[in-house]
Amino acid sequence: MINREVLMTRISKTLTLSGLALGLLSTVAYANCPAATVNDMMGVAEGAYPHQYELAEFQTLADCTLEFAENPAIADLNAMIRGNPDLPPLAERLPEEPLVIAPYDSIGSYGGTLDALSNANEAGTSDFLSIRHVNLVRYSDDLQTIVPNIAKSWSWNDDYTELTFNLRRGHKWSDGQPFTAEDVKFWYDNLALDPKINEKPKDYVTVAGEPMQVEVVDPQTVVFKLPAPKPGLLAHFATHYGQGFQPKHFLGQFHPEINPDADALAQGMGFADGYDAIMAYYGNSDWTDTGTPMLNSPDRLSDLPADAMPTLESHFVIRETTEGRHFVANPYFHMVDTAGNQLPYINEMDELFANDQEVRLLKLVNGEADYKSQSLQLSDAPLLLENQEKGDYTIQLKPKIAMHTASFNVTHEDEAKRAVFGDLRFRKAMSIAINRDDLNQVAYFGEGQIQQYTGFSPAPEFVDPQWLTYATEYDPDGAKALLDEIGLVDADGDGFRDLPNGDPLVLNLQFATQGIAGQVVELFGQYWSEVGINSAVKEVTPDEYRSAQSSNQLDVGLWEKGQPVGIILGNNELWVAPFENYFGHRSALLWAEWMESGGTNGVEPPDYVKQLAEDINAFQSTPSGTDEFKAIGARLVENMTSNLLFIGTALTPDPIYHRNALKNVPEFKTASYEYYRTYPYRGPQWYLEE
Repeated sequence: MINREVLMTRISKTLTLSGLALGLLSTVAYANCPAATVNDMMGVAEGAYPHQYELAEFQTLADCTLEFAENPAIADLNAMIRGNPDLPPLAERLPEEPLVIAPYDSIGSYGGTLDALSNANEAGTSDFLSIRHVNLVRYSDDLQTIVPNIAKSWSWNDDYTELTFNLRRGHKWSDGQPFTAEDVKFWYDNLALDPKINEKPKDYVTVAGEPMQVEVVDPQTVVFKLPAPKPGLLAHFATHYGQGFQPKHFLGQFHPEINPDADALAQGMGFADGYDAIMAYYGNSDWTDTGTPMLNSPDRLSDLPADAMPTLESHFVIRETTEGRHFVANPYFHMVDTAGNQLPYINEMDELFANDQEVRLLKLVNGEADYKSQSLQLSDAPLLLENQEKGDYTIQLKPKIAMHTASFNVTHEDEAKRAVFGDLRFRKAMSIAINRDDLNQVAYFGEGQIQQYTGFSPAPEFVDPQWLTYATEYDPDGAKALLDEIGLVDADGDGFRDLPNGDPLVLNLQFATQGIAGQVVELFGQYWSEVGINSAVKEVTPDEYRSAQSSNQLDVGLWEKGQPVGIILGNNELWVAPFENYFGHRSALLWAEWMESGGTNGVEPPDYVKQLAEDINAFQSTPSGTDEFKAIGARLVENMTSNLLFIGTALTPDPIYHRNALKNVPEFKTASYEYYRTYPYRGPQWYLEE
């Protein structure tokens, strides 16, 4: 293992890198417009948004007429998409006004296959998905500016109760069918709000629990009408995996509200009914990596209209097994570079599933993947940094937004454990039993910024500094006193405390490396044992972790957690029981059941939990920066932090890996999920130089 001094030197160098000296190879010629790049704009002024232009805007600023060119292999790639028609000319595939992208370093060359590593189907795949991901808008790489993507533009009314999106005329799905405002309305009305697809609407498609109305003005104009102000709705579309549109022409044929013959059509293909067909293609959520019929119905593919539903993403899936997936470039993708070349540059993408962290690390060290960030922890940095030159790859160490946290299951099915975990004195004891200085040195190489979890990351101005350090002091004697006070004593003399009813208290610390470093969990167990709390540490797969969590079987949630205020303004899930979604912490399932049922089921939560739910809705509807906004935010922080539902550790950097042959990869601002990983960094303009 590399020693600490060498690691610190390499971390320091990596954290201060200003960028890679990438090659300027291009196999694409241009003559009509300056091939502007972020590093050399060739005299072209910045447009309304960083690094991208609408077509008319670019042509005006560059004083030219952009001529379009296509990937020479695009017809062959299209032929791999079963059911796709032969390709029309490029001018009929691009929108009338495509989005013009300035590549970071150079105009790219077409070709190649990007190799990616994920954990498993629907586990640890968001990092790879984010390369090809699209939504109505996105954050630019400054992580401050929301910019157009699928939508050409947007506008709010004065009180943030109407959000209008203007779409691109002539935009098409990957099968060549028109993409219009009807696809946005179909997603909202017939998928997001349909209880046969989503048992209850996701919080981000409602405003304070109330549905919006989506109205189609014309094929290129759609309006979201909100029951109350929610300015953060735009940021939701900029950061979330859930795309605000779905192919009505494809999924709608199976929906009984769209097609009266939907059930008969679906049954003729071997499905139970139309909803069963929708589930096969779309799933029961808007997580876009849900398994396709290629995985779930492989024996019936010849009877189905397509192997996967159409997409607007840069690449389309053509093969899927339990071992991985394979994608080809979308021949109708809506972006071009400043030389007029249709993106993406990369022909194909191959995703291998590898659930074992050691296997993934070995493949990365050997240069067998082109890009990886998700599931890499700071504890992996020594090995990855030590082998950079030999493996011909680059490691960026970038700060995270979320931190490793522990959450006790306050509505545990075991009522004896529930009573203990629900006692604030226990949670405070567990927090001050953690030696964060030691944790920082051992697990984070001294690079962490010790901090309590407050709900907001980074902390806005309304966060009182006292909460950033609340219950972070190392005080094992204080922890022991609190545990004694609530009746957790060693009744059987084995050296560990027992439950008040005399049963042994053993914390089952199940974790997945996708969400937290194993070394951190082991140190938690060690610190807690030193105050008399026994634990058993076990690494599991992300699927196993989430299954245990969903069935209310976890003692302790162990995952990263945290969001910036801009995202919280559009998404309230960190503040409303169970305090996150299937992919993160859910530590209060029975409180959530009580609140969702109006008190008829589940367990009634404490008043501060009800206050959190009330305040987050008010916070999202209050003008940002006002005194009222700050007061509500401060109350949210106090209620969340003082009750220690989540026990924080430290904000740390994490590694981002890319092979040196992958070009146009910039310096990332963060190693984080919160802005949807690579989405701000424009994966469609990455290319391979072999």
